[in-house]
Amino acid sequence: MGFGIFFKGVLVGFAMAVPIGPMGIMCIHKTLAEGRLRGLIIGLGAATGDLIYGCVAAFGLTVISNALFSQRIWIRLVGGTVLVYLGIRTFHARRANPDIPINGNGILRSYLSIVFLTLTNPLTIFGFVAAFALLGLGNGLGCFSASVLGTGVSVGSCLWFLSLTSGATLFRKKLNEVGLRWVNRIAGILIVIAGVIAMVSVL
Repeated sequence: MGFGIFFKGVLVGFAMAVPIGPMGIMCIHKTLAEGRLRGLIIGLGAATGDLIYGCVAAFGLTVISNALFSQRIWIRLVGGTVLVYLGIRTFHARRANPDIPINGNGILRSYLSIVFLTLTNPLTIFGFVAAFALLGLGNGLGCFSASVLGTGVSVGSCLWFLSLTSGATLFRKKLNEVGLRWVNRIAGILIVIAGVIAMVSVL
């Protein structure tokens, strides 16, 4: 029973992460520009955000989901603004030296910023609720089952981002300075567009 719920959670987490949104774009960009470790940090942050929202949906914490939904306009506006800022920075970014290790503060800062950005879309909770219901995992789950389901969601999300960084790494060695400059520009524009869409969607 526990393994079945875990496996369904993995499927949901993977499926929810597959659509290439701003987190996926940032993950690909960081991998191409700065190396696989930087991309994996983005993926881990996004998976943590999915874990939090997956657990809210799995435990049926309607008080939290309703509170987030009621403030969705401000949450989306803040998240959209941050995405626009990050997109502009990405557009003008230069090649980083992947041989220079990033310190613990840099890793933590990148990780927490991605967790925050992932959580600026509270509608994700309802996506998880719908996916859980489709797989017969509606309300009534015990604490253990809900925990296993939330863990599965996080693992599924991590698997997708691991696949994404692996694929991007294959192309990284073929990039020269001109190619990377275009990667930065395209990624920056796409992230800015995602931020503008996030802000406009609440109007």
